[in-house]
Amino acid sequence: MDKRQRALVTGGSRGIGRAICVMLAKNGYDVIINYRNNENAAVETKKEVEQYGVKGELLKFDVSDFKLTFKTIEEDIEKNGNIDVLILNAGMRKDVLFPLMSEEEWNNVVDVNYKSFFYTVRPVIKGMFHQRFGRIVVISSTAGLTGMPGQVNYSSSKFGVIGAAKSLAIEVARRNVNVNIVAPGFVDTEMTEGDLKDRKDEIVKQIPSRRIGTVEDIANVVEFLISEKSSYITGQVIAVNGGVFT
Repeated sequence: MDKRQRALVTGGSRGIGRAICVMLAKNGYDVIINYRNNENAAVETKKEVEQYGVKGELLKFDVSDFKLTFKTIEEDIEKNGNIDVLILNAGMRKDVLFPLMSEEEWNNVVDVNYKSFFYTVRPVIKGMFHQRFGRIVVISSTAGLTGMPGQVNYSSSKFGVIGAAKSLAIEVARRNVNVNIVAPGFVDTEMTEGDLKDRKDEIVKQIPSRRIGTVEDIANVVEFLISEKSSYITGQVIAVNGGVFT
């Protein structure tokens, strides 16, 4: 029996991350679910994953902490083997107009959304490189493709990670390691709950598809990008936003 491939999803306990974890399980991957604080949500995701006859594993670390992230991932690889698929989904927002933005509000968002690319990918990419196979998908945002008021920190971090992913894609393509980016628009998650609470009708009117995205919409695109059907696609950004920005 062939060994199942392993997939790590950062921020995998809720929302888009949970939907991606479930999708991976349905496709036969053993799923490593990263979380920072919400252990109950992570356990629930693990239960959903294991319903599909695969192994679910919880891996607690803060992606903005370089030493902890690197050490935790390296130890897991030494114990359980290489990670074949990496989904960089963990993210955060702290929206505030730039003239009022504090250093903490800037640094927290940049550390989680942008610096974590290096912290997370660096310990994983070596194994992918040597085994001559790997799939990395970065969950960015439509805000990383166009400016958004009140989101200078968020937009710049999501834009920066696109540049990082595109550059890495060129470096590792010869080793059959593909790196792509998914840029969601408005998706119904806990992160966007505040936006949608009082403005849902207004937001929907701005979306050509006339609906808010679902977490499954994002997971479906990730499913394609990790499959053999996308083997000739790397360094690309796929916007999943209902046509709100083309």
